[in-house]
Amino acid sequence: MASLVGAAVVAAVLLVAAGVVVGVAVPWRIPVPPRTAQLAALARLPAEQVARGRALAAELLPLRYAGLLVELVAVLVLGLTPLAARLVTAIGDAVGAGRLVTAVLGGLAVVAIVELVGLPFAARRRAVLRRYGLITQGWAGWAVDLGRGAVLGIVFVGAALAGFFAATGAWPHAWWAPVAGAAAILTLLLSMVFPVLVEPLFNRFTPMPDSPLRDDLLALAAADRVRVRAVLVADASRRGSAVNAYVSGLGPTRRIVVFDTLLSAAPDAETRLVVAHELGHARHHDVPLAAGLGALGAACGCCLLYLFGAWHAPFALAGATGLADPRAVGLLVALLTVAQLVLGPVGNLVSRRVEARADRHALRTTGDPATFAAMQGRLALRNLADVDPGRVSQTLFGSHPSTVQRLAAADEFTADR
Repeated sequence: MASLVGAAVVAAVLLVAAGVVVGVAVPWRIPVPPRTAQLAALARLPAEQVARGRALAAELLPLRYAGLLVELVAVLVLGLTPLAARLVTAIGDAVGAGRLVTAVLGGLAVVAIVELVGLPFAARRRAVLRRYGLITQGWAGWAVDLGRGAVLGIVFVGAALAGFFAATGAWPHAWWAPVAGAAAILTLLLSMVFPVLVEPLFNRFTPMPDSPLRDDLLALAAADRVRVRAVLVADASRRGSAVNAYVSGLGPTRRIVVFDTLLSAAPDAETRLVVAHELGHARHHDVPLAAGLGALGAACGCCLLYLFGAWHAPFALAGATGLADPRAVGLLVALLTVAQLVLGPVGNLVSRRVEARADRHALRTTGDPATFAAMQGRLALRNLADVDPGRVSQTLFGSHPSTVQRLAAADEFTADR
């Protein structure tokens, strides 16, 4: 009972802390441009571009909804029936492994089944993007990327499962404390090492040659008091035609990354604006904010999971005795999947407000709303974005303000000058 009370108290404290961070650090006061201003911006965009983006969205959204639904059904069937428990038991018996190895192998098998169920939808989505010219990579290259992703998944998911079940075995009545602490620390560490260890597995990065543009980008970073280790060019063109840039990493791993597609498609002034937007994230500490919220969420999730473990009914449905039972991995995967689906729109809402602030930063830094508008139009054109998505789609999947919202914000900036 004492452990349950302790976990509940810590979970409550972490939830309050996360709420305070979101309330204080997220720029909620930045208004969304009125609908009339958005429609005025929409009227200025080429009708053919708007229609093409909407046509692509009309093909992709049903695939996205169907894929999510099928994966959700799969995890619920595996998690709320004895199917996953039987699979885990069979794997343990086949390899003659102990509790920990059985949990890891069984958990990886459950995750693999869920991924395989969603694979046809991902392949169909990719075929649509290839038809629209947004993907140039062949199927063999995609298969290689899938293999790399699978290896990473085995490493990260396997390590997480091993740590979780080792902790539940070592501290059966108090595992929530060390697991919550480890989850928070690992979340922070991954935000630092991801650019250095993971990104190079999927793209090649080369230093941007000395040029006026490179000098401009470094000058923008210096003006924002953002220390960057390097300015790199990513070979995005070997996968598709989408244009972008970003600033990744924390501290010594922070660098500016520009897609080679952006360099070839946009004038330097627009590239400068894209990077100014990304530097806005660094200037306002958005990456540490995301990492901190992720750490709080991970720790809180571990505490809530411990409290959930006191509810015996779901485990009876799953054919397990509790969270420490390897046969519960199906239920564990189901819980994590449902939590991600529920929290996704909340995270997107926060992201849209943060992105709106970065847009404002780019406008104020460069003082060039005309180029900002041209850049947004070029991004939408090259990426075939739906410039004015429906409210449901934007709420569920929109991590950035829509194109018409960003153009309307640029109009407001011009009017206020």
